[in-house]
Amino acid sequence: MIKSFNEITFHEFKTNWFTQIKQEIQMKGKDYLLLVDEDEFAEYLHSKYELTPLEVDALSEAVDQPSKSKEWFEDRMWGERYERDVYSFTIRYHFIGSPVLFKVQSNPWSMTSYEIEVDESSKTVSFSFKLYKQDVEEFIRTKNDCYGRSFANLIKLNQNIEEINNGLLNTINSYINQEKSKYIKENDFFAAISVKVNKDTKSLFTAPTVKRKIIPQPKVPKDKEFSSEPTMSNIMYDDILKVIYDSGKSMEKKPALYINKDEEGLRDQFLFILETRYEGITATGETFNRSGKTDILLKYAADGSNLFVAECKFWHGGSEYIKAISQLFDRYLSWRDSKVALVMFVTNQDFSKVLKSIEEESLNHQYAKKRVGSRGESSFSFEFHLPQDKDKSVMVEVMAFHYDKK
Repeated sequence: MIKSFNEITFHEFKTNWFTQIKQEIQMKGKDYLLLVDEDEFAEYLHSKYELTPLEVDALSEAVDQPSKSKEWFEDRMWGERYERDVYSFTIRYHFIGSPVLFKVQSNPWSMTSYEIEVDESSKTVSFSFKLYKQDVEEFIRTKNDCYGRSFANLIKLNQNIEEINNGLLNTINSYINQEKSKYIKENDFFAAISVKVNKDTKSLFTAPTVKRKIIPQPKVPKDKEFSSEPTMSNIMYDDILKVIYDSGKSMEKKPALYINKDEEGLRDQFLFILETRYEGITATGETFNRSGKTDILLKYAADGSNLFVAECKFWHGGSEYIKAISQLFDRYLSWRDSKVALVMFVTNQDFSKVLKSIEEESLNHQYAKKRVGSRGESSFSFEFHLPQDKDKSVMVEVMAFHYDKK
């Protein structure tokens, strides 16, 4: 049993809640924090610690079987003691939200409370009261009074919780950055005095990315190498590919956007969206990278590091498709490039046949390692390796769009 919204102040609760988050980050230690994808870890913590406001479903009201007992009373006027029948009632309601919030005193707080019992397993909250006579109107009046006192501060508390949730992700990112910066400075210090850093502690920094809900805790891969170069997180890579794929499919329904356009004209349709979507990232077209010009190149604005490379081509058959892959790898990709895409514009009527050819021909390429899935009917995910380094994996997404109107 607890006194509703009266066990801990909101200030204390907020402080304790953020302390839990900070402690979980600190407990991960150096090896984990320098290796894990920063954005995925932040989203995992956000999904874990985001508080769900409380809602009590008044329509789900259920009255437990009342119990009858006897209690002794004393008549103060006459000094006599006698027994009376007592009826005990328990009223239950289903609720949604974080159960712990029933303990938190809102700010501001109405000095109204009542003893309640919260069952987290069944997601029910209940209160009890007694009646000393069989009176329906008194039962309703007492029940309503207990309900009002039990949940008087619920709305105000939910407003407080919204304040926590609104700044939660920023707070989490701040805590992660604090810990990560501490370890990076330590590594830099060790390097400056020629102390070797543990080789098992490998890291890849990730550039800022977009929000995405992730529940599973991210695991640390075993094959990363230490690098102070930013790389694109999987979250942002997924978002970029979704933007390109959704835009490309939308254009299929609007022939005016692709009729009479060459590769450069079609590329600019995607580039326009990408270059305005992300903060801290610059998107350019026909940009020199390594020994050639790549169609789409996303760079981390802070230091100009490459994050994403994409090449756009018209479909001219399987052999030309293989050449396009080779061109992408042999001319455009450096060792730092690990996330790329090949966008194919298909004018053939038999689009299904082209998709089948893409699936088959991709794995026949000399740099291909394996198929890792698909993001849609015409978007295929592969893992390749660099020509000069078979141990360096590159994530390749091949997307095809059907632009057959003339």
